[in-house]
Amino acid sequence: MSANFVAVTGLPRAGSTLLCQLLAMHPEIACEGLSSPLCNLLLGIRRMASDDQFMLSQLDNAFDSGYGHLQDAMQGFLRGWLKSDRKIVVDKNRAWLHCIEMTLKLAPETKMIVCLRELGQICGSIEAQHQKTIMLDFIDHLADYDRFGRADMLFAKDKVIGAPLISIHAVQDLPREIQERLFFMRFEDLTENPRAVMKKLYKWLGLSEFEIDLDNIPALARESDSHYRMKYLHAQQNSIGRPKRHEISPRIQSQIESAYAWYYQLYYPDRSGSCSNP
Repeated sequence: MSANFVAVTGLPRAGSTLLCQLLAMHPEIACEGLSSPLCNLLLGIRRMASDDQFMLSQLDNAFDSGYGHLQDAMQGFLRGWLKSDRKIVVDKNRAWLHCIEMTLKLAPETKMIVCLRELGQICGSIEAQHQKTIMLDFIDHLADYDRFGRADMLFAKDKVIGAPLISIHAVQDLPREIQERLFFMRFEDLTENPRAVMKKLYKWLGLSEFEIDLDNIPALARESDSHYRMKYLHAQQNSIGRPKRHEISPRIQSQIESAYAWYYQLYYPDRSGSCSNP
């Protein structure tokens, strides 16, 4: 059976793990919850095919058939990975938004849930986890920086916050019909009013209504964030409560809000935490 594809993507420390736990509770959804290599593998196939001398030679002589073989093979790889007897299969990877146009060519029914959070709290959450494991460094040696320098590096275009932010910023340049494939979910909304958020999300996904048990949320397979250049285990919760607010210096917060004013204008215009889908 060919299931419809839904990707969970967006920013780190923005509720993707909790969201996957809640999605997995719905009987029409298959969701493992782990960050998946599927997106990276598809991007790898594209890069490899683009550099392969035999592939390039075939495109020179028979472009339509060669390109058709490639598209069919990548589509088959995607469908094979997502094979399920459920109506929807969820796959989590922050890179999905980056390659949404290619993904829609392979699976036109694709929808993506983009996880958002107030940027200062994302930075504060990463810093809090670093302080708990301060005897270990990040893979890219961010522990060698002071707090301001570390925050600045986290927002670099190839780093854990900066890279997905670039993809989120680029959404406004996409055609309207592609933008309609995106559901923006704020972490604050999910933790403060999870039933309302999930009810809206289930409806957007075309699923039947389902009442989640907020006091008995089953844990999924546990993962480490080491592959995202972090250094700690990704905790899961069996119930939902308002998260602890992380302390962040006014200087760092001001710098973030100034540099990413577009983000606050689009997704946090009120900063009140009301349930919305921009």
